[in-house]
This record gives sequence, C-alpha cells and structure tokens, in this order.
Amino acid sequence: ADHLMAQSWLKQQTGAPTGIGEKVHEIAGLWSDIYNMPNGFDPDRDFDHLFSDGAKFKLGNLDVRVILSPGHTLGSITYVIGDAALVHDTFMHVDAGTTRADFPGGSSSELYASLQRILDLPDDTRLFVGHDYPPVGDRKDPAWEATVADHRANNKHIGGGVSESEFRKLRDARDATLDLPDRMLHALQVNLRGGRLPEPEGDGRSYFKIPANHFTERNT
Repeated sequence: ADHLMAQSWLKQQTGAPTGIGEKVHEIAGLWSDIYNMPNGFDPDRDFDHLFSDGAKFKLGNLDVRVILSPGHTLGSITYVIGDAALVHDTFMHVDAGTTRADFPGGSSSELYASLQRILDLPDDTRLFVGHDYPPVGDRKDPAWEATVADHRANNKHIGGGVSESEFRKLRDARDATLDLPDRMLHALQVNLRGGRLPEPEGDGRSYFKIPANHFTERNT
C-alpha cells in the first residue's frame, strides 16, 4: 500500500465509499490536456459516487445535501448538514474574504454566484471554511466557523452587498499577484486519482509529470 495516499488508504482500511462532484469529468479532461496525458485520469474508476447538484446522501445518521459551488475550481462542492455547511475553498474566514478563482477552470463570475447561493442559506447556518491564514489584523488565532449572517454583513470581499462587478474587479486583481501553490501540480495528479499515486513504472516507482512552461511565475 506504499502507493496510496490518505483518501485511498482510508477507503482501504474502512471500506467506506468515496464521492466527488460530477464535474470531476470536466476537470479530468482539462488537466489531461495540460499534462498532455490523454485518458490520464478515470474518475469513474477512482470514485464510487459522482454527486450532482442537489444530491442527498447519509453520513451515518446525518442527512447531507450537495451544492455544486464552482468558481475556485470547476468541481468545488458545498455539503449542507443540518444547520452547518462545509464550504471548502469558497469563503475564507470573515476577515480574510474569499478564495482565489484563477486556477484552470476557475472563474470569479462563477465564484460570485456560488458565494451568493451559499449566502442564501438561513442566517444562522454555520459555515465551516477549508483554510485560514492568521493572523489577519489583530487576530492571532485560527478561525474556521462563522454564520451566514456574519459573512453576508462583514465578509471582507463580499459583505455588505458588494456587486458582482466590484467583486470580480477585486478578486481578479488579487489573483493576478498570486503564484501557484507549492506542489499543486504534483497534488492534482493524486487528487484526480482518488488519492492514488501515478501507476508505478517498470522500476516499481511512481513518477509525476510536470509541465515545464505551461505556467509562468507571476511573482519573482
């Protein structure tokens, strides 16, 4: 099992099925082209369930509803569970704003629409974000939860009724200053295989394929 990463390892250990949004097919096609690996990814093989918008499933005794939330990536998903929503990489914490939308398949316009759809949830819905980068201002501790009402009123990028044009201007300008995250081009080749490393080659080792000149560094 030395070729397995977290998701595949957990599935192997527990037998639990895996799931991802149905737009993973589009993402796989996009990145197959970028890596020049025709048919390099097979979501139907590597994931047990491909969720559509509005899909529902059980997590133990909990009822979960799926909201497809593109913008950060094509396939971003929000999971709504009771009075909580796991909003992944859409919102950051209230004082940090929102996430970038400049990755291949990303869109600040689609992100704005996804954010508004999340903000349409009941005011007391607790939104759990996927990332935080403290300190922001005077805050020293990490934060991961705030209500819809708090984000709607106070979110740094979209609170107070910011228009789509205002949001896109802010988001696109900020994204233009950001480099690719470290090891993103490696991680995608694992994520799109459901947590598996690339198939081992003749020597028994797995190798990553990295495009040398498709992306350019924007900050030096």
